[in-house]
Amino acid sequence: MLRNLATSLINSEKGHIVTTVAKAKELRPFVEKAITLGRKAQSLDGDAAPAQEVHLRRQAARFFHAGNTTFKLAANRFGAKKDDVQRTAGVAAVQKLFGELGERYKDRNGGYTRIIRLGRRQGDNADMAVIELVDNPRELAAKA
Repeated sequence: MLRNLATSLINSEKGHIVTTVAKAKELRPFVEKAITLGRKAQSLDGDAAPAQEVHLRRQAARFFHAGNTTFKLAANRFGAKKDDVQRTAGVAAVQKLFGELGERYKDRNGGYTRIIRLGRRQGDNADMAVIELVDNPRELAAKA
């Protein structure tokens, strides 16, 4: 469940997801550890940097949903070319983590997420919250 939530949070275009407070509190340290790995990759230098980045990417990949391999098999069975099949959500999340998010948070030492309580859900009275990435594009546009 945490892998799916983390994948959704990292891949979301708006930079936030709505979930229960309990899930958001469990998700926060999970996602922050993954973002720290992406941030570490930005500061690598030297001859061993490519090997260290591969190591960090493999460590980060375990935080995200691996994807559905049967989709690829079904797509190939119906004549789709290899280039037509989109990357799985986990691969896209790792790419975004080491590209855009690693660059965004390279000067920040933690606190990459925030939890905002929304109130209670109508059906089952569960506490709802938004967990979002800080310094997201919407937030930066509002400051300017």
